[in-house]
Amino acid sequence: MQQKINGFVEYLTNVKHASKNTIASYRRDLMKLNNFLTDSGCKSIKEITGTNLNSYILMIEKQGLSTATVSRNIASIKAFFLYMLKQGEIQEDPSESLKPPKIEKKVPVILSIEEVNLLLEQPSGTSPKEVRDKAMLEVLYATGIRVSELINLKVADVNLAMNFLQCHDNNKDRVIPFTNETREALDNYLHNARSTMCREEQEYLFINCQGTPMTRQGFWKIIKYYSAKAGIKKDITPHTIRHSFAMHLVSNGADLKSVQEMLGHSDISTTQIYLKNNANIKLKEVYEKAHPRAHVS
Repeated sequence: MQQKINGFVEYLTNVKHASKNTIASYRRDLMKLNNFLTDSGCKSIKEITGTNLNSYILMIEKQGLSTATVSRNIASIKAFFLYMLKQGEIQEDPSESLKPPKIEKKVPVILSIEEVNLLLEQPSGTSPKEVRDKAMLEVLYATGIRVSELINLKVADVNLAMNFLQCHDNNKDRVIPFTNETREALDNYLHNARSTMCREEQEYLFINCQGTPMTRQGFWKIIKYYSAKAGIKKDITPHTIRHSFAMHLVSNGADLKSVQEMLGHSDISTTQIYLKNNANIKLKEVYEKAHPRAHVS
């Protein structure tokens, strides 16, 4: 089955143009399944049954994995066996009976506008690193792009004259505008900081102190450092900034379809959680303002 998994990974890479993180997740999930099936005595992919797969899912559920992780494993397994079916490697899909557990969509952590401003004010120095950090934080909040998209931006993707950037997501390009503050931060970084950090010509927009492209882990550390410096008690991740971007747009009257396009959501139901959260916040505000005992301690 190892060879079949390798073939599936090649398909994801060359045909589906999946991201590196997606491919790594599929490979990891399928290799764990392969180990389980090998231990269970399955020598051929044609021997695998729905019972085998359900036993595996039951095992990982007993291991205490989160609902989201179990659901991702099921998605990986179903995608793999559907590919095997289309390739003619199997006649029936043993994963057809697998049902993902229901995931309750949690309300994401949102920063207030005051907290966002406080966070963005933290890198205020003139060192190349702080100038870069300021630009990265400004871009993240101005556009709401994913951290993977942020670190994969190239210099050519930024249009300072027109205040927009191009984001490339699995061969689907989207154009996202940004603010004048963001343009100023980017202009400062590009003309006064980036050249001192580059040791050789580099196409990626954001680079680290070694002159190589910024990594996800590197940017996570940046976020954690400045949120601690700002004294913000919430658990802030790069995705928190993305959530805050979307929530603030919806709160200020942006239509859901436009927010969906800017976020790059393929399904608008993913975007609708912000609309629901905004309604809950407004309801709470009305209650606290109108109920005679809302402020009684």
